[in-house]
Amino acid sequence: MARRIVLTMLALIGALLVTTVVPMGLITTGHERSSFQQETMLSARALAGLAEDRLADPPPAGVAAVAGALGQARRAGEQVRVYSASRRLVTGTGGDAAIPAATLTTALRGRTVVDTSVDDRLQVTVPVPGDKARAVVGAVVLSRSSAELEERVGVLWSWLAAVALAGLAAAAVAAIALARWVSRPLSALDAAAQRLGGGALDTRSAAGNGPPEVRRLARNFNGMAGRLESLVHGNRATMADVSHQLRTPLAALRLRLDVLCQDSDPETAEELAGAQDEIARLSHLVDGLLALARAESVLIEPVTIRADEVIRDRAAAWRPVAEERGVELRPSCAGPVLAVAGEGHLEQILDNLLANALDAVPAGGHVQVSAAADGDGARVVVADDGPGMTPRQQQMAFRRFASSTPGGAGLGLAIVHRLVTSNGGSAVLSDTPGGGLTVTVNLLAELPERARRAAQASD
Repeated sequence: MARRIVLTMLALIGALLVTTVVPMGLITTGHERSSFQQETMLSARALAGLAEDRLADPPPAGVAAVAGALGQARRAGEQVRVYSASRRLVTGTGGDAAIPAATLTTALRGRTVVDTSVDDRLQVTVPVPGDKARAVVGAVVLSRSSAELEERVGVLWSWLAAVALAGLAAAAVAAIALARWVSRPLSALDAAAQRLGGGALDTRSAAGNGPPEVRRLARNFNGMAGRLESLVHGNRATMADVSHQLRTPLAALRLRLDVLCQDSDPETAEELAGAQDEIARLSHLVDGLLALARAESVLIEPVTIRADEVIRDRAAAWRPVAEERGVELRPSCAGPVLAVAGEGHLEQILDNLLANALDAVPAGGHVQVSAAADGDGARVVVADDGPGMTPRQQQMAFRRFASSTPGGAGLGLAIVHRLVTSNGGSAVLSDTPGGGLTVTVNLLAELPERARRAAQASD
C-alpha cells in the first residue's frame, strides 16, 4: 500500500508540474524568440534608414554614418549587406549572408522578409524607402546569430527542469512520509492479526500511531482480541478443569468397583464388569478432552521437519500394537519430504490417525502411511482397508464427539483437525480404493511470506 500511495502522489504531482512548467517554458521561450526577432527587425529598419542616403544619387555628404553603423555591426558579429534597386551589392560587412533572389525581390517590392532557415542565425531583409518618386531604392539584409538566444532559452529550461525536479523530490519525501505514517500502523495491525489468527490470543496492536481512522481500528481490534481471549480462555479453562476434576472421582469409583467385584457373586460381578467398562470409556473420553484442550491452548512456533523420518519413527512405535492385532502396518516414503509444523504436532497427528485405523481394521487388514512432496507442500496419507465411513460420517468426522466406532470418544479426528489447521494445512477424508478410509493431511513445505513477516514483527 505504501508503494501505491507514493506512486499515486508522484504521478499527481508530476502531472501538475508538467501542466504548469511546460506551458510556462513554452510561453517564455516564445516571448524570448519574438523579442529577439522584433529587435533584429528594428535594427534592420534603422540600418535601412541610414542606407537611404548611401543609395541616393548622388549620395549626400553624411553617408559616413552608414560606414559607422556597419563597423558597429561587424564588431557585434552581425552580417549586413546593402543592395540597390538594381540588385547590386552596394556595401556590407562581408561574410556569407547570401540572400535568395526571391527574398530580394520581395524586399524590393516593399515587404519585410524574415528567414529562420539559416543555421543558428536569424536573417531579416527589409526594404530601403526612397523619396516620393521612388518608393523603394534598395534592400538591407541583416543576419544575426541566435546562439545567445538559444543559450538563454537553454538556461531557462534548465531552471524550469531544476524547479520541477526539486518539487518532485519534495513531493516524493512528503509522499514517503505520508505513506509510512499510514502504512506502518496498518502493517503492525496486519502482523497482530496474523499472530492472533495463529493462536497468540494475548496479541495487541499499538493504537497511538497513524490517522484517526487507523487508531480507531486498532482500538477496536484490541477490544475484539481482549473479548476473544477472555471467551476462549474461559472455554478452555472450563473444559480442562472439568476434565481434570472428573479423573479423581472416576479413579475412586473404579477402585470401589474392583473391591466389590472381589466379594460378589458371578452375576453381580458381570454387571460390575460392565460398569467398569463404562468407566474406562468415560476415562478415555476425559483423556481425549484434556488432549483437545491442550491442542487448542498451546501455541507452538512452526518449524521445518522431515515428515518421512517422523512417519518411520511412529510406524516403528505402533508396529507392536499392529502385530498384536494381526494388522500389517506399512510405512512408505519415496525420499526426504519437508513439512512445516509445530514441534511434536505431526507425531500427535499420526498417533491419532494410526490409533483410529488400528481400532477400525480387523485382523488380517492393512494400514499404509506415506508422505510425498506435493507442489509447494507435503502430503501425508494414512489409508486402511477397514469398514470405512459413509459420506455423512466423513462430513461429521472432524467434529467433537462424532464417532463411527462403537464406544469411541469421537475426539481423535477433532484433535487431528485442530493441529493440522493450526499449522496452515488441511485434512481430507476419502474412500480407499477397494474399501476402507483414507485420511490425507496437507501441510506447507515452507513458511508463507505473511507468516514470516508476522514472526519478524513479533521479534
